[in-house]
Amino acid sequence: MRDVGLCFGQVTVLRGLNLALPARGCTMIMGANGAGKSKLLQLIHGLVAPSTGTVFWGDTPAVQATRRQAMVFQKPVLLRRSVAANIEFVLDARGQPREQCQYWLDHVGLAHKARQPARLLSGGEAQRLALARALATRPEVLFLDEPTASLDPASVLAIEAIVRQAKDAGTRVIFVSHDIGQARRMADEVVFLASGEIVEHTPAGQFFNQPRSTAARHYLDGKIIA
Repeated sequence: MRDVGLCFGQVTVLRGLNLALPARGCTMIMGANGAGKSKLLQLIHGLVAPSTGTVFWGDTPAVQATRRQAMVFQKPVLLRRSVAANIEFVLDARGQPREQCQYWLDHVGLAHKARQPARLLSGGEAQRLALARALATRPEVLFLDEPTASLDPASVLAIEAIVRQAKDAGTRVIFVSHDIGQARRMADEVVFLASGEIVEHTPAGQFFNQPRSTAARHYLDGKIIA
């Protein structure tokens, strides 16, 4: 990202963003409510266009780049079909054999629910299905926008395990979270936002142990509600 800004009317949401992310690992985007985390994720993904500046994938402007990517949101967006049919839909769209569906059902622990309507899944199961459907597209980059925000601890750990396996297999992960414990478990690096600006972009260990900015220190100390 080079000199990227995002405005809606007279409201500036993000400003002066200069950011280079490595090709591997898990980047955790953190910050208080309203800092611009989700909008930054959407900018990188391409769901919204910057008001100023340019987003690149490698040396190519994002609007011209070809890439395989997928996003999972906080609230799963599922088709009103069976669990298996949700995965088969993306396999068909990608020209991949439907036989792969069984692999992904097994991978996320939903094989026993294959023919059940997706709308009957619990919150954690629905999010695992959303992840399976995203991963079935074989994305180079997986975007996650607070995918465990409303889940119980067991479901959170299950989602994290699936994401960690994807990362270890080479999928680039960019993850928005306000859960500091989760970020400690998952992040290789942290991008910390405050008031629409990138305040820190550092390795995870450095961020959690020696944050450079007052805003990050307050956030980690619980003085800023996220």
